Amino acid sequence: MIAVKNIRKSYGRLTVLNDISFDVSGGGIYAVLGPNGSGKTTFLKILLGMVIPDGGKVLFQGQDISRSHGYRTQIGYLPQIARFPDNLSVSEIIHMIADIRNQPSKPEPLIALFGLDKFMDKKLGNLSGGTRQKVNIVLTFMFDTPVIVLDEPTAGLDPVSLIKLKELINTAKSSGKIVLITSHIMSLVEELSDEIIFLLEGDIYFKGALSELKIKTGSNDLEHSIAAILEP
Repeated sequence: MIAVKNIRKSYGRLTVLNDISFDVSGGGIYAVLGPNGSGKTTFLKILLGMVIPDGGKVLFQGQDISRSHGYRTQIGYLPQIARFPDNLSVSEIIHMIADIRNQPSKPEPLIALFGLDKFMDKKLGNLSGGTRQKVNIVLTFMFDTPVIVLDEPTAGLDPVSLIKLKELINTAKSSGKIVLITSHIMSLVEELSDEIIFLLEGDIYFKGALSELKIKTGSNDLEHSIAAILEP
C-alpha cells in the first residue's frame, strides 16, 4: 500500500534522508526507529504531505502522493506534539476535527474507553499532559482509516491507558490496517511490532522482523540490538 522510492531530503548541508526505498504492504505494525536526527519524523511528515522531498516519490495505493492530497483522508495521525487552541473544549476539538475531515467518525466508544466523559466541557489548556494525549488518541482512532501513523504515542500515558492504547493498536492490526509507529520505548516496540525499519544517518540500516535483527546484531532483545548498532 505504501511504496517509498528513492526519497531524498536535506536541510542545507545536512542530509536527513539519503535515497531511501522500501515498501509496506498488508496489515501489520511497522516500527520506524533510529537515533535522534536519523530522519524518522521527516519521513513521516513526507508521507503526510507536510514536508516536500528533494527527490524521489511516495506511492500510496499506487498513486504518487505529490499529485493529490485526497489520500490523507486514508491516514489517521497522532503527532508527537499535537498543538490545538487551549481555549477549545474537548468536545469542541472532537467536533471540529470531525467537521474538517468530513468522514464518518465514532468518538463515543473511545471517550468511554479512556474515561474522558467528565472532561468533555473542559478547556484543553486546563488538562494534564496525559489527558491531552488521551484526547489526541481519540482524534486519531475515531476514523476508520486503513493506515495509522503514531509518533511517540505513549507520551504522558499512565499504565492503564497504555494498556488500552496497545489494545487499540492490536485491534487495528487485526482488522488489516497498517500501523506505523515511532517510539523510544523499546519494550513497547518489541511487544507490538511485526517489522522494524531502522534509519541511521539518513539511510535504512535494517528492515525486517525483530528476530532477524537479533540475529544480525547477536543480541537477545531489541534494546541490546539497538545498542549494538549505535556502539562506536
